[in-house]
Amino acid sequence: MAYDKSARPNRKSRKKVCAFCVDKVEKIDYKDTAKLRRYTSDRAKILPRRVTGTCAYHQRELTTAIKRARQIALLPYTND
Repeated sequence: MAYDKSARPNRKSRKKVCAFCVDKVEKIDYKDTAKLRRYTSDRAKILPRRVTGTCAYHQRELTTAIKRARQIALLPYTND
């Protein structure tokens, strides 16, 4: 059975805002593993912008910080 969009009432989705822009974060610290874990999946993959709502600038910084934390073993590369 196909999904019928016309049966669903009109709802406006709320635009996601970047949590780092709201907090006025200038640099994302790779040592803050608790914050970095929020942006990784249960399989330790980096979540994309469309899921997390981060802006492009902070997503690039976030990716670099997660990779640095993985390099020095603060975060895992994979979860088994």
